[in-house]
Amino acid sequence: MIEVRGLTKRYPGRTVTRNAVDGIDLEIPEGKLVTLLGPSGCGKTTTLRLIAGLERPDAGEIRIGSRLMCAPAEGVFVGVHHRPIGVVFQSYAVWPHMTAVQNVMFPLQSGQKRMGRTEARRRAMEALEMVGLAEFADRPAPALSGGQQQRVSLARALTREPEVLLLDEPLSNLDAGLRDRVRDEIRSVQQRLGITTVFVTHDQDEALAVSDEVVVMDHGRIVERGQAQDIYRCPREEFTARFMGISNSLPGTVQEGGQDMAEISLAHGRLRCLTPAAAPVGSRVNVFIRPESLRLSRKDSSGRGWKGTVEFSIYHGDCWDYHVRVGDTLLRSRMYREKVGLAHGDPVFVVPEEETAIAIADKIAASDGAVADKDESWAK
Repeated sequence: MIEVRGLTKRYPGRTVTRNAVDGIDLEIPEGKLVTLLGPSGCGKTTTLRLIAGLERPDAGEIRIGSRLMCAPAEGVFVGVHHRPIGVVFQSYAVWPHMTAVQNVMFPLQSGQKRMGRTEARRRAMEALEMVGLAEFADRPAPALSGGQQQRVSLARALTREPEVLLLDEPLSNLDAGLRDRVRDEIRSVQQRLGITTVFVTHDQDEALAVSDEVVVMDHGRIVERGQAQDIYRCPREEFTARFMGISNSLPGTVQEGGQDMAEISLAHGRLRCLTPAAAPVGSRVNVFIRPESLRLSRKDSSGRGWKGTVEFSIYHGDCWDYHVRVGDTLLRSRMYREKVGLAHGDPVFVVPEEETAIAIADKIAASDGAVADKDESWAK
């Protein structure tokens, strides 16, 4: 298990010192793969580097298992080579003058605890077998594809049998086909070994595919954490909803509240929505609707359709993406199993699926209201 408490890392700038990691608390359960997800500059890679010992924190504590790895207040710092970790970086970091097996053997034959060549090769071959590269063991590194080199890097990280595996954007330099294969290989190896893993990425699809849990970060802080399916299906924060690619956002007002559902009044009609947090009647919300939750029809057989016009369409092979103008709003709809696409200017009805949209409180409106109430009470 990894335990982080009050972790802070500051970088001085020309005009102001900024917190790259801003006092976060985080636990990674033993044997689980947890992804740190967020945009560039959100602090996810810095957090991983702090766990690895590649950076020193300004405050906080990091424990791996029962052992304290660093605590600036107590003067404790365990160097990277003495932490029970394996690290895979964004760049392959494979030495070109070595074969695949020599690359994997290297950490076993360097440092204070050096291993004999025979045992080191045996362990390296086991690691290459795990990642499906045993037959390429004696191939020079430059003769390996990008995906194979990244798997060599993974095997090298695993060969020391670490307690923790740290993966920093390991797929971002691969093309789409290789990315999927290496992603699946990483997840397969992680589950077979039951190794505690931290995976850093800015790609939502990667995060959803490999994670037991997703930690969404922004500006050095944790915005939200949950199981991958919960983060996707019902995010609790507006930042998460937008970052997870929910491209349709509509302002609305709560008409009827409930435990987990609410009736929301929108400019185009009413819609029953999921409510991750309490939504009092009359409060303003932003309603997020996934493109696949908006069906298009030439006739309004349901009586709930919003009248619109197709502005343009994009064909992806397995689906069509349509951008439809409804009043002053441009909505995106994704349609599967449609043989003939709609054309620019076609009139359509947009039919939202009930109980799949998510209503999240409009924090700007709420804060404006709070300020107004405060000012009003002061005037009294």
